[in-house]
Amino acid sequence: MKIYKSKIGFELVIPISLALGFVIVMGLIQGPAWPAVMIASTLAILIAYLFLTTRYIIDDTRLLILCGFLFNQEIDIHSMQRIRPSRNPWSSPATSLDRLEIQYSKSGFILLSPLDKAGFIADLKKINPAIDSI
Repeated sequence: MKIYKSKIGFELVIPISLALGFVIVMGLIQGPAWPAVMIASTLAILIAYLFLTTRYIIDDTRLLILCGFLFNQEIDIHSMQRIRPSRNPWSSPATSLDRLEIQYSKSGFILLSPLDKAGFIADLKKINPAIDSI
């Protein structure tokens, strides 16, 4: 079993932090806006939790994709057909825009952002050498 942490990209962290920080600061400055401050603070904690717990686990012939308590998917590595770099901003269990698009089965694909992309691809190709990668 091998665990890969997700890369955390500043291109996602900075805008999210600025937006939530703005709401919190304005709520504190404006006076009785505690509900907005509490909601924004709770959302900031939830997002930080998701960013810190997103990981990809290669276990035998399965790829387990975990993102906090919100996302849990299993993909058979032998069903993978292609891996290629992507900067697609589509919602996915990836905490950076420096992503890999993994195509599996006939029409399935997922976007991931492992910190060690080369090692991640190499480990997948050890299990399924037929994976086409760029």
